Amino acid sequence: MGDDKRDGRDRTLAQCGSSVPGVSTSRDVDAFLEKARAVATPAQPAGRLIFALDATMSRQPTWDLACRLQAEMFDTALSGGGLGVQLVYFRGYGECRASRWVSDPDALTALMTRIECRGGLTQIGRVLAHARKEVSRSGAKVLVLVGDAVEEDADALCALAGELGLLGVRIFAFQEGHDAVVTQVFKELSRLTGGAYARFDSGAAATLGALLRGAAAYASGGLPALQRLAERDGGVVKGLLTAMGGKR
Repeated sequence: MGDDKRDGRDRTLAQCGSSVPGVSTSRDVDAFLEKARAVATPAQPAGRLIFALDATMSRQPTWDLACRLQAEMFDTALSGGGLGVQLVYFRGYGECRASRWVSDPDALTALMTRIECRGGLTQIGRVLAHARKEVSRSGAKVLVLVGDAVEEDADALCALAGELGLLGVRIFAFQEGHDAVVTQVFKELSRLTGGAYARFDSGAAATLGALLRGAAAYASGGLPALQRLAERDGGVVKGLLTAMGGKR
């Protein structure tokens, strides 16, 4: 995928489901712990959101749009204590990668601008399985899924979504376009997790921006934060609140 794979040294984007082994001596660990005790622990973002995007070939215009709009998620989350975002994407044949956690829009933009969309089939199942692991690793409880196609077994995807719902993860499924199969599956993924579904068109930048702000508000401040944003902005944000049916 270009720069992120050159020489295999850049681990900013790791293959979903894979781990990067490291070796540390006991002396290294002792030195680290001593240094850590002497330094104040930085404040952690109040919320964590997995931002999952379909990066297959048809998605380049929307990828560019999301890259421009993602800063709005961070701005919205500031009043809730901040936001940590992990970018997850799939493209090509078997490539599904997850970034490190970032807490500012410039860092996320830097990650996204390195990635070009490529042809291939959807890998939503791998995204959901990755989110399941992140619950215990990072405490992430919100998954934003943006896509326009579903080329996997719907029942298998719903089974994974059901597991996420039991773990307290909410899926915000945002569909581009009007494909009936995608509508059915995305609605079910959100329903099974107590999340929300919404549709947008590629030319509706304002709509996608509002949807991302709504998801960020929920990730950083829960239902009360989403309610406040809905009262202020109305429109599609209010629709997200209605779709969630008052679930926390």
